[in-house]
Amino acid sequence: MSGLLLASAACMAQGTPDPQEILAASDAVRNPDKPFSLVTNLTEFRDGKQVGEMSLSIYAKSEPSGGQYRNLVRFIAPARDVNKLMLKTGNDLWFFDPSSKASIRMSPQQRLLGQAANGDVVTVNLAKDYRAKLDAQEDVQDGDRQTRKSYKLALAASTPDVTYHKIELWVDTANKRPIKGKFYAESGRLLKTAYYRKYEKQLGTERPTETVIIDGLDPKWVTVMRYSDWAWREVPEAWLQRDYLPRFKPE
Repeated sequence: MSGLLLASAACMAQGTPDPQEILAASDAVRNPDKPFSLVTNLTEFRDGKQVGEMSLSIYAKSEPSGGQYRNLVRFIAPARDVNKLMLKTGNDLWFFDPSSKASIRMSPQQRLLGQAANGDVVTVNLAKDYRAKLDAQEDVQDGDRQTRKSYKLALAASTPDVTYHKIELWVDTANKRPIKGKFYAESGRLLKTAYYRKYEKQLGTERPTETVIIDGLDPKWVTVMRYSDWAWREVPEAWLQRDYLPRFKPE
C-alpha cells in the first residue's frame, strides 16, 4: 500500500479528516471543473505605491485523464506585451513572442510581475502535485483580519517541476475555502505569503476573486491578483499544442 493510502487509512481509523481530500476540496473551490476562461489583472505595489500592472486572458482545461489543468495565457496589457502567449501543458511551460515567432521553455518559478511567478497565474490543482499532511487544526486570520477555524496542511512536492518545493496551506474547516498559503523554496526560505479574498459566486460556487501576495522578506512589496470575466467556454485542443502557438488568433 502506498504512503498516501496508508495515511488516508490512518485518518479514517482515527476519525480525523483526510488531508488529501481537504486539499482536493480546496482546489475545487478555486477551480471550476469544466473548461473556462477568465481575466487576471496583476498590480504590484512597493511601500503602498503602484509600480507595475499587467492583464492576462487565461483559458483552462483539464487533461483528458481528469488530472492537472492545461492553460493558454494571452497577454492583453501592457501594450508592449499584447498577444504574447504562455502555454502550460503537463509539467512543460512555454513562452511565445509573436515578434520572434519562437517558443521558449520557461520555469514556473520565474517571476512574471512583482511576487507573482509564471506558475501563480495558471490554473493548478495542488492535490495532483503535492502530498498533504494535516499539521494542525487552528484559528488563523484571513485577508480581512477575521479569525477563521482552519485545517493547516503541510504540502510536499511529489514532482520536481512544480512552482514551490513546499507549501503551508490554511483551509476553512466550515467550507474548505483556502484562506492563506505560505510558499517555500527548496532551501526552506519563505518566498511569499498569499491571502485568498473577496469570495463571490462565479461559475456555480463561491470562489476567491482576489489573491494578495506578500514578499517573504519585504512585507511592503505586495502583488494583488484580481480575477474577472469568468465564463464557461470551449477550449480547443489545438490551442493547447505548442506547434499551434504561431497560428493562435484571439477571438
